[in-house]
Amino acid sequence: MPLRLPPLPALRFFEAAGRHQSFKLAAAELNVTPSAISHGIVGLEQALGVELFVREPRGISLTTTGADYLSYVAEAFSLIAIGTQRLPNHRADRPIALSCAPTFASRWLLQRLAGFRERWAKVSVSVDTSHRQVGFPVDGFDFAIRLSRSPVAGAAWTRLFGERFVPVCSPVYLESLRDGHGNIRLEHATLIHVNAASEDWQAWLDATGANGIEATGGLSVDTIQLAFEAAAMGLGVALGRRPLVDSDLASGALVEASSDTIDSAGAYWLVSAENADRRPELCDFKRWLIGEAGQFDAPVDANGPGSRTASS
Repeated sequence: MPLRLPPLPALRFFEAAGRHQSFKLAAAELNVTPSAISHGIVGLEQALGVELFVREPRGISLTTTGADYLSYVAEAFSLIAIGTQRLPNHRADRPIALSCAPTFASRWLLQRLAGFRERWAKVSVSVDTSHRQVGFPVDGFDFAIRLSRSPVAGAAWTRLFGERFVPVCSPVYLESLRDGHGNIRLEHATLIHVNAASEDWQAWLDATGANGIEATGGLSVDTIQLAFEAAAMGLGVALGRRPLVDSDLASGALVEASSDTIDSAGAYWLVSAENADRRPELCDFKRWLIGEAGQFDAPVDANGPGSRTASS
């Protein structure tokens, strides 16, 4: 007797919406309208006779039944994806698919990809910088680069490098902060904050013990890239994240506003799909990326993340 399955398109809608906890984000991922996602899930709920989501004015959330069902549906799609990828000669020439944050891509990755292309000219690379959670292997990505304090259990995580924080601003703005004796008065600066950053000015202030600097107020932006651009325009002092800010420091667009740097509690990690060791080009890319990153991963101070170090 054949298995009775719900409509597969509706299951795909449900898996994406459940993973994102959003009809809108699921629609963007699947290139359909939010209305299509909503109607598809309503049809699925009617077919199953259960309620999968709680609809509220501020968004959606999975019901207990929905959360339980999602674990089975996600696993089923993962098994299909793994089985498809393991077929003989399946899309052997497809690009290496990598997901990472836009600031990381523009300020660190892209400028190094030319080196990879010189050695592996026939290997294509696809870089996705959309702000969405990547599901391995359902979404078809081979790798993801994520900023995290520690690896997540159940996935293949390889540390690339940690960040180091140092205040930065434009040369002209730095001169405006000097007192009559030539000392930099950061307490008079406008601090530029990154709303989405898990670590920002408070982490630097706590670690350095800087006094008289108000951690709140100032200018807030939603990306690290915008913070660096605002600082270069003379709008205030941003918390530079090395090595992402290194190119601006090297060009002179930004200068250090303090000699105190601290190690971030987080690090950039390369997350690999389960089958990443089955294609030679993926193994080559992973080794190359780890090699490029190795020169930036300074030894962690004995006092742990957040300890003060000399400026590099």
